[in-house]
Amino acid sequence: MEKESKIYIAGHNGMVGSAIHRNLTHKGYSNFVFRTFSELDLTCQQDVETFFEKERPDYVFMAAAKVGGIVANNTYRAQFIYENLMIQNNIIHAAHKYNVKKLLFLGSSCIYPKNAPQPLKEEYLLTGLLEETNEPYAIAKIAGIKMCENYFRQYGSNFISVMPTNLYGQNDNYDLEKSHVLPALIRKMHLGKCLEMNDWQAVRMDLNIRPIEGITGEHDRNEIQQVLDKYGVRLDQPNANSQKPIASVELWGTGNVFREFLHVDDMADACVFIMENVDAEKLYNGLNQTHINIGTGLDMTIKELAGLVKETIGFTGNLLWDAKKPDGTFKKQLDVSMLSALDWNPGLKLEDGIKAVYENYLL
Repeated sequence: MEKESKIYIAGHNGMVGSAIHRNLTHKGYSNFVFRTFSELDLTCQQDVETFFEKERPDYVFMAAAKVGGIVANNTYRAQFIYENLMIQNNIIHAAHKYNVKKLLFLGSSCIYPKNAPQPLKEEYLLTGLLEETNEPYAIAKIAGIKMCENYFRQYGSNFISVMPTNLYGQNDNYDLEKSHVLPALIRKMHLGKCLEMNDWQAVRMDLNIRPIEGITGEHDRNEIQQVLDKYGVRLDQPNANSQKPIASVELWGTGNVFREFLHVDDMADACVFIMENVDAEKLYNGLNQTHINIGTGLDMTIKELAGLVKETIGFTGNLLWDAKKPDGTFKKQLDVSMLSALDWNPGLKLEDGIKAVYENYLL
């Protein structure tokens, strides 16, 4: 990429898109074209084609997608497959039609088979059945990978794909129904800490910034406690020997499954590095792969993660695990040897990243 090239970041206001924008700006790129959701419906083919015909971007980062955690994936199954297919179909085809020089498509580690060997190598794609809870989303992402590969094979389009692990960081989604595991843990334990400190002003402030099912800090205490209770943030009776309230936070599953986490700023740096250094010819014919994993190569159990978040936030209450709820895939640790061989490695440790994220959450 040249510093003056016109760059379109689809989904620039989201966690991933905004991180890519920050990284590119820091590296001297300045010619960006943006559209908000209200300005451009990416699920509408005609609108997308009109945009590409007018703006003619040189490079495209595809960070726009309908995303969510295990609850959202399992609840909005039709929306996840339909909206993601429409978004990527429209953008990838328009990028080909209007001669985009290079496109980078972002997928998800859920594309890999449920029972694939660990750690997950790029070549394990399409070698087995997917995890049921996020199958629609995974199928959409697999289709995007294959679109990029085959637009290169038929048309020579310089379209490539990357597969980030679980991401966290600035501009994350803290909606308790739709968020991923790490932001959900942070918000639940923050609210639990507020309850055990009897700091209702902080609870109300949190809900004014991020309402839950329409409940804000302006509602009465009973209504607030009811919605918090629904999402597993509860105030228990104090011990007989203590006047301090005792809070508990209920979490989905057993906590025994493993997950890998990468700060979104590291992910953005890897995406820009790949965009600058890896073309489709090298990826598909040189490396003989359809995509490149982006991660740390390290994972931990959700229980270990919860303990780390609890310590960072200073929540002293109880963590309760609802084993009747699904865990998702037992383990999906990425093999990042290909990216390491290309001479890129992450820079931020998880402990430092969670601390920075919580400080940002409190702002």
